[in-house]
Amino acid sequence: MTELSNLKAPEGAVRNKKRVGRGESSGMGKTAGKGNKGQKSRQGTGKPGRGRAYEGGQMPLARRLPKRGFVSLNRVEYAIINIGQLAEVEANSVVDINFLRERGMIKKGYELLKVLGDGELSVPLTIYADKFSKSASERITAAGGQAKPAAEQQA
Repeated sequence: MTELSNLKAPEGAVRNKKRVGRGESSGMGKTAGKGNKGQKSRQGTGKPGRGRAYEGGQMPLARRLPKRGFVSLNRVEYAIINIGQLAEVEANSVVDINFLRERGMIKKGYELLKVLGDGELSVPLTIYADKFSKSASERITAAGGQAKPAAEQQA
């Protein structure tokens, strides 16, 4: 009976690693199966962007494709939530990024929160966020709540 404790690979399934460049008698000595001279016999020709990407005088694909726009290295990503999504939250709750993460309203991986003013808010909430749109902060205060910077909560 075959059990987890005595499993064995079928006959011929496991083979020893081919040891290239370890003497002529191994059958893979001297040039280690790479032939004599030339680009493909040299080291490092299989790395991306070299060797294999060489297209024999043709312009490489990476250089043929258009590059568009500007990608900022200092880009700041915000988790975004509209106040309409906060309508079903209990009145007088304190809402911050962790509160929203626990309820699955924003995805993991965001450190900063921005609140936008799309939708209606009828319950008073205290909302801590890194940024508020003008319409969002107006609607939060109109509903009797408070829009506070996230840095204030941590201090």
